Amino acid sequence: MIDLHTHSIFSDGELIPSELARRAQVAGYRAIGITDHGDQSNIDFIVQRLVKVCRKLTDACDIQVIPGIELTHVPPQYITDLAVEARQYGAKIIVVHGETIVEPVIVGTNMAALTSPIDILAHPGLITEEETMTAARNSIYLEITTRKGHSLTNGHVARMARLSKAQLILNNDAHASQDLVSKEMAIKIALGTGMTGEEADIMFRNSEILAKRAIDK
Repeated sequence: MIDLHTHSIFSDGELIPSELARRAQVAGYRAIGITDHGDQSNIDFIVQRLVKVCRKLTDACDIQVIPGIELTHVPPQYITDLAVEARQYGAKIIVVHGETIVEPVIVGTNMAALTSPIDILAHPGLITEEETMTAARNSIYLEITTRKGHSLTNGHVARMARLSKAQLILNNDAHASQDLVSKEMAIKIALGTGMTGEEADIMFRNSEILAKRAIDK
């Protein structure tokens, strides 16, 4: 298993990065991205510290730990510049907190993210056809999430991705060790969206592709 969207105590997660990595390793994960919530106020603090600790954890542990950021509730007009800034600080995975139906994310966030240099649009809610076509065109992954609340629109996201040939990725949006689901449960969640087994396999391969791309940067 690979989870490229997790949170530590650098935002609203429960665990320090070292314990998060160890818990994921014991749960059978081969790679995780630590992508704490950030905006203009804290991305320098978060990313530079994650770059340092993730390198050490990868060197010492039998798991790839990838530093990143989740740009969260950032006004749409600032997303592109902030994504560029995060890359400059060393973020290898950039996630944007999409227009989930369970939070008051600003309308326009999805499209602003999908026209920015990011990797994953997380829990994009009632994403439109235009937005999914933009994701496909710009090779940005749309997230299928195991997280309560955000997962309510997984079926819609999967259906729109199929129509637009956008690529999907499955993440836990883990904030605690119990959020790290097993591969068996992840498969069930994927199939529960209406995906075929082949589509689910492709989605899991996408995690491999993005993780490798991030590691090689």
